[in-house]
Order: sequence, then C-alpha cells, then structure tokens
Amino acid sequence: MTAAGLPMEVAVEGLPTRVRIHEVGARDGLQNEGTVVPTEIKAEFIHRLAAAGLPLVEATSFVHPRWVPQLADAEQLFPLLGDLDPHRLPVLVPNERGLDRALALGARRIAVFASATESFAKANLNRTVDEALAMFAPVVDRAKDAKVHIRGYLSMCFGDPWEGPVPIARVVRVCRALLDLGCDELSLGDTIGVATPGHVQTLLASLNEAGVPTSRLGVHFHDTYGQALANTFAALQHGVTTVDASAGGLGGCPYAKSATGNLATEDLVWMLHGLGIETGVDLDRLTATSVWMAEVLGRPSPSRTVRALSHKE
Repeated sequence: MTAAGLPMEVAVEGLPTRVRIHEVGARDGLQNEGTVVPTEIKAEFIHRLAAAGLPLVEATSFVHPRWVPQLADAEQLFPLLGDLDPHRLPVLVPNERGLDRALALGARRIAVFASATESFAKANLNRTVDEALAMFAPVVDRAKDAKVHIRGYLSMCFGDPWEGPVPIARVVRVCRALLDLGCDELSLGDTIGVATPGHVQTLLASLNEAGVPTSRLGVHFHDTYGQALANTFAALQHGVTTVDASAGGLGGCPYAKSATGNLATEDLVWMLHGLGIETGVDLDRLTATSVWMAEVLGRPSPSRTVRALSHKE
C-alpha cells in the first residue's frame, strides 16, 4: 500500500491539472496472451479497473476471432458489463461488420485502428494505408449517425520494425486523414517503444502546424526501451491530457513481435500524482487489481510501482 503522503506532490509549471487515463489493459493488455483468459475473469478485471476510478476501460475488440483469438468472446463479455456505463467502455471495430456487432450490444465508444506505415497496415489489416482508410470511412459515417464517439488509433507513429524510422510528414498525413473522416480523437501509438521525448514533441508540434489541435490527441507508449514515462512527460509539457496505459504493464502487439508491454497504469499514476495532476484513480485499488491479474496469469507484474507497493509490509 502507498505510504501516507507519498509520492510527495511537487507541481511543475505549465503541465495540465488533470489527465484522463484511457485504460487498455483488458484489451491491448490481454490480446497477446498465449493462454485464453476466461470471459468471467475478463469481466471481473474490467469491473475492478472501473471501481479503481479509471474513467475509460477499453473492454474488447470486435475483430474476427481468427485475428485475435483472445478477444473472440466479445459477444459474451460485453453483456457481463451491463451495470457499467457503456460510455466508459470503448471497443475496437475493424470494419462495418465489427461495428454492427458492437452497436447491437449497446457500445457507445468505438475505435478504428490505422497504421502510419505500409508494412504494418499489411500485417495488421492486409491492406495498404489508403485502403484501410477507405474501409474505415463507412464505419465512421455510420458511427456518427448513431451518435457514437469515435477514436482513431494510429500505430507505428515513431518507428516500424520493418521500415525503421517513420517520417513525421507521413504520420501527420494519416492523422489528418483520420480526422477528416470524422474521428473525434486520435491516439498516437509508439507500437514498438522506440520514441524519445524530442521526437514526441516534434511530432505534436508538426500536427498542430497541420491543423490538428492538441485537445484531440492522446498518446499510447510502449516501454520497450524504458522511455514511456519520459515520453509521457514530454507530451504533458505540450499540453496532452489523454494518456493510454495498461494496468500492470500488460500488453504487446500480436502483429509486431518487438512490441513489449504498454506503459503501466500504476507507474503513470504515481508520476502524475507526484506532479499534483488529478486522475481520479485510487492507486491502492488499482495495484491490488494488477496483483490479482498477475496471479491469474501466473507471473509477476512488470510494473515497478506494482512491485514496490505490493512488497511493502
């Protein structure tokens, strides 16, 4: 448990006063697990995360079961969350069929997932970047007609395992295209964890110059090289107020083998609370949830904060 008064709050001038954490542990965190987690356990995980104060808990993905077997139970899982506000439970949809399935169950926040690089677009969606955008157009149109909130994920914003460095102009082009389709917000993904703080701030500035306001941007960092918190701080300095994170640091990407765990939500909350930034998250309850899930999965959490707090007497 957190020692009284720790972390000590010391604010840094110019940072946001509140950050909205977009929790992805139940979807992005579990999707790369080799052993299928029972549906009831996933539902319990999501309930515990919501009870810890996380405002958005990404629940599942309505993709074809062959793509991501771990998430093949979306139709069975979502009804088990009926006591939670569906506006708190984003889901991923790859196409119109996925949207139909999500809307039929009452989903109110959906996300489409694009790529900044051709190699990953081919691996993840078996399409070119522009073909994927064309596929998303009717999805976004119909979601807007249904008054559903739409997030656009963009993978490989900072580097690609096949192509190497990704030109900033290319990332800006696809971001602009997603907004032009009608997405309400974008999540900039460092899918293989190669970003560094200067790169983050330069991309954000370039997006602003292209007419993309910071208020419509979130960041999604993986911690492959231990840079996720540093990159998050750089984004906060630029005014970003939405940060994706995964409870216990779970996660990876089944289509990018060099993608290791996401930024751990507990590590993010510890830093934000130390900066005096409000999150609405109960760190002790969140840590207990990640300890429980680590036991379910049969291995320790990679989150440093979880390890530190769970070993205190």
